Amino acid sequence: MIVITSPEFFPGEASLINSLMSLGIDRLHLRKPGAPAEAHRQLLQEIEPRWYSRVVLHDCHELVAEYEPSLGGIHLNSRNPHARFLTAGQTVSASCHSLGELRKRLPQLNYAFLSPIFNSISKQGYPAAYTPGDLQAAADEGLIGSRVVALGGVDMGRIPQLAEWHFGGAAFLGDIWNRSGSDLMRHAERLLEALKAFPPVTPDFYHFPQ
Repeated sequence: MIVITSPEFFPGEASLINSLMSLGIDRLHLRKPGAPAEAHRQLLQEIEPRWYSRVVLHDCHELVAEYEPSLGGIHLNSRNPHARFLTAGQTVSASCHSLGELRKRLPQLNYAFLSPIFNSISKQGYPAAYTPGDLQAAADEGLIGSRVVALGGVDMGRIPQLAEWHFGGAAFLGDIWNRSGSDLMRHAERLLEALKAFPPVTPDFYHFPQ
């Protein structure tokens, strides 16, 4: 289970992140487009250091080696297209928006988001990019596998279908942050339980294929 932060900072965010980590989410993708490094530092300073190895940066990649223990890795995007600043054991991920892009980029990544799988919850007018037939064919081919994470419109009811398509996990944004407080935490706990339908995370999720 990967949680992507809301694009905007909000009061109490670090506390919720710490609680989500305690529940057992696998990765927290820190995505704050346009926010300066100092704003990222402020949030990171409020996250408990024991969770740093699970935090991945979408921006301000130069911060990835600034913390001890080290952060988990970086996520490539149009703002930050090149892998830099990494130290041993950190991951490189990226979002792919077509099966062709996934096929091309996955060998250079530890894991990839494939999106949007379903109609987006957080972005109005952002529809699914694939038919069920497209995804089944990609699963049968072996393109979708343990290092491919489903993103876009994922909610509780769709998790079993993702497992059938052989996704290695699911990423959540709107389905998490559209809630607040105890409701958010209860929902995250239910999602974690539902994600037991996926095989356990294996080392190949965090390491380049041989």
